[in-house]
Amino acid sequence: MSAKEAKAVRTRDEITPETLGLTHASLLEMYYCLRLARAVDERMWALQRSGKAAFVISGQGHEGAQVGAVYALDRDRDWLVPFYRSVAAVLLKGMPPAELFLIQLGRATDPSSGGRQMPGHYGHSRHKILSTSSPVATQVLHAVGIAYAAKVRGTGEVALTELGEGATSEGDFNEALNFAAVHRLAVIFLVENNGYAISVPVSKQMAVPTVSARAAGFGLPGVTADGSHVLHVYAAAREAVARARRGEGPTLLEVTVPRLTAHSSDDRQEKYRSADDIAHSKEIDPVRVFTEELRAWGVLTEERRREIEERVRREIDLGTEIAEAAPLPDPSTATRYVYAEPGP
Repeated sequence: MSAKEAKAVRTRDEITPETLGLTHASLLEMYYCLRLARAVDERMWALQRSGKAAFVISGQGHEGAQVGAVYALDRDRDWLVPFYRSVAAVLLKGMPPAELFLIQLGRATDPSSGGRQMPGHYGHSRHKILSTSSPVATQVLHAVGIAYAAKVRGTGEVALTELGEGATSEGDFNEALNFAAVHRLAVIFLVENNGYAISVPVSKQMAVPTVSARAAGFGLPGVTADGSHVLHVYAAAREAVARARRGEGPTLLEVTVPRLTAHSSDDRQEKYRSADDIAHSKEIDPVRVFTEELRAWGVLTEERRREIEERVRREIDLGTEIAEAAPLPDPSTATRYVYAEPGP
């Protein structure tokens, strides 16, 4: 075993609930959010397949990265600038399942856009979740702007932004890292690397072995964590948040995650992924892995697991019912917030 491999093994062994100071209640909250996010995602697919929703872009496999990272934030104080797979992140930040289904079904009471955006464009002013746009990587610059404003105002807020590894090939990403590093801004760039930018594998996107290696060119720390293990992500994110609050600047946090579904409901991943690759992704599913870890730590009993699953089922069914009963947008308001409207 090389020195690098030995260090990696020691690091894995040192990351436990005890070393992180996490209570059983905190661990079960993480588990609940993982299970809730997976159930929301699965219900989105069911709505789409039944013809009730037009489109799904899934976050299955990304839950460990998002729960681990967002759990390290002050959820009332800090900002989340998500991307289209941020199901678990926005749930943990405060959005209930019903609001995600309102977005999915394009209802008038959708809190992100009033039914004006396609599914996956999450935003909520009350929870400090910034609305995102469709162009890939634009949200990264928005997060840097929030962090710069926080520095000027002296608010102590941290901004966490999420993106896929494909977005790191965009110019916005490089501009954002450079500006954040120069001004030592309190922003965390959470790159959820699932190995594919739609159908393009990482090996055809970049010549470096990891996204985190790119941080060196901007003078900021680059860290890679295993997204199959929630606590590994939490440990890395907690340090990044602490560093940001100390005024030491941004962190590029890459989290490797399995992609359990196709890129979207318009994609067939079997055309470009091998059966072995897809099967391996299922083996390292963070929901499955965390369930096994909690059992091994004596945190998750069978009775508690059933209680959580029943709670999740009730919330999913209620959320779906609320969203399906909500009104569609009034067509006469289609141009509102798009074109300038005459004053009084």
